Amino acid sequence: MNGFLEYVPGDSLLHRLNPVTKIVFAVLFAITCFCTSNIFFLCGMLICGIIMAASCQMLRPVLGLMKAVLAFSVILAVLLLLTSPSGDVLVELPWGYIGTGSIMAAVTTIVRLEAAAIPLFLTFYVTKMTDLSNSVVKVLHVPYKYAFTFASTVHFIPVFMNDMKSIMEAQTARGVEFDQGGIVNKIRLMVPLCVPLLVSSVRKTNSAAIAAEVRGFNLRTRESGYKQYPFSAVDLVVMLIAVALLVAVILVP
Repeated sequence: MNGFLEYVPGDSLLHRLNPVTKIVFAVLFAITCFCTSNIFFLCGMLICGIIMAASCQMLRPVLGLMKAVLAFSVILAVLLLLTSPSGDVLVELPWGYIGTGSIMAAVTTIVRLEAAAIPLFLTFYVTKMTDLSNSVVKVLHVPYKYAFTFASTVHFIPVFMNDMKSIMEAQTARGVEFDQGGIVNKIRLMVPLCVPLLVSSVRKTNSAAIAAEVRGFNLRTRESGYKQYPFSAVDLVVMLIAVALLVAVILVP
């Protein structure tokens, strides 16, 4: 299995869709999730996302990424729980209370973030980054510099993660125990790792910039790409489904 947010080859329906269709669908899917507070509708969206992941054999990596989103969403849910009193009182607090509405809002936040994140994750797993950046330049007329910056950012995420893993393994071989002590001790041990990671990041970024300049980066235009990205009937249907979901959420209370 490939690394974090790296393209995984396949022949599923999601793999065959136009890259622009995948982006539009993922964005509209996420907007739809944020336009409603209906917990049942959000659960349905979450189930649809999981089914999409299973259809392209990406269920395991998506579930792994959902755990990371869960940790972040739980933090937001706790803050919402403590600062948004609503509904029947369950627990009295010095600055307010936790009510039934507070719990429902916290649960809704968790489900909403999980559901909105899945299509975005899948877009990177089922689409080559070159196709993703080139298609938005050709079809959506996004300036190539912006598309290249976004693609480079995503590309370097797994690279930096691998660098951090290598640095931690080297420090572990020297006797550093990262799994010992509390959270404060773990943070204290992680801080010195930022220096070699920063040095490595600057070197890789500088090398990438030089390589781009040598290959005529500043001369690149929308017409420079030779590959075309035509839309099919399936692409149209997928985008219509995404639009229909968004319109339904806006019109139906």
